[in-house]
Amino acid sequence: MVGSKSWFGGFFNRAGNKRHAPSDKSDNFLTALQEQRLKKLKDRLQTSFDETRPDHQDALKALWKATFPGAVPSGLVSDKWKEMGWQGPNPATDFRGCGFVSLENLLFLARTYPASYRRLLFKQGGVRATWEYPFAVAGINVSFMLIQMLELHSTKPKSLPAINFIKILSEDEEAFDVLYCIAFEMMDAQWLALGASYMQFNEVLLATRCQLERELCLEDVRRIQDLPAYNLLYQ
Repeated sequence: MVGSKSWFGGFFNRAGNKRHAPSDKSDNFLTALQEQRLKKLKDRLQTSFDETRPDHQDALKALWKATFPGAVPSGLVSDKWKEMGWQGPNPATDFRGCGFVSLENLLFLARTYPASYRRLLFKQGGVRATWEYPFAVAGINVSFMLIQMLELHSTKPKSLPAINFIKILSEDEEAFDVLYCIAFEMMDAQWLALGASYMQFNEVLLATRCQLERELCLEDVRRIQDLPAYNLLYQ
């Protein structure tokens, strides 16, 4: 089952701008390495998905291969994409909501944590609802939620979770992609805990954001692996 156009991105019209003020103004100071890593991440966000670019086509083909091993794609437009949770036969139309980074996130999850990827894709854990969230479109929503929560379109982060994330990013350049994988697993865990169904996705994603913010505010979190929810990942 795939979501409707109105379903995609609905969370972002409803979520508030809840923020945690930094404990000290000096926390908002970025080192040269933090500035460099943050700029590189922000540059990724500026890249729209372009179905005419060979490298973007290759990334989409790689996602197909990770999702449907052994199945030969009949071009980049196929009704089989809907089995993955896209809204139609051409996933390129869904990437407009977040850009190429959302495809990179999904592909990183598939390659780095293949067991988590397949568990989430096929809804293998727990007692599932009759009307489940569409995997691929949910993944784009998770990407967008992280971009908002971490204030990646702002000049400098102001909330404590966003500031602490930049510190984590300076320790691990892949921190954003790993955090995406954590957030997706966390979202699914929230989904199961709440016994949620299709129309409750926004509520689940908001609960996921709140939990992530709390974990990013923990004093003993220095690396992405220090987040309690990191243990949700399966390789």
